[in-house]
Amino acid sequence: MDVLGLGTYIREQRRKSALTLKKLSGAAGVSIPYLSQVERGLRKPSAEILQAIAKGLRVSAETLYVQAGFLEDRPRPDVASAIMADLTITERQKQALIQIYEAFRDEAGRAAPPAAEPKANSRKASGTKRSTKGTTTAKRTNTKEV
Repeated sequence: MDVLGLGTYIREQRRKSALTLKKLSGAAGVSIPYLSQVERGLRKPSAEILQAIAKGLRVSAETLYVQAGFLEDRPRPDVASAIMADLTITERQKQALIQIYEAFRDEAGRAAPPAAEPKANSRKASGTKRSTKGTTTAKRTNTKEV
């Protein structure tokens, strides 16, 4: 296990998430001194500790296991190829999905502060629409009973 490399990776992820040692230690349930030692490569964390740190960082435990050498890195699936191979959607839909995916990847690749949480009452995401009276109603589908 490359403890220094793992610690450096954890520190980078913590900083990208704009978390202090105190906040991450609270979220992970690991003491600040221990977490600091892990980040500096002075301690070799167990799989359980890595899982707790991953939870605090909001990354997959698998990611930290790979960094620690507990798991081998698997190739990531090619999303664009999977979209293009789907026979149930049109070419236009495939191109739109690929463009959206690439836009998300570009956005995630930028070193920007974490995005704000999406609004809980998003109408498009929830499948609801606003009526003229200002109340929210669920969409209804017309069905015939036989």
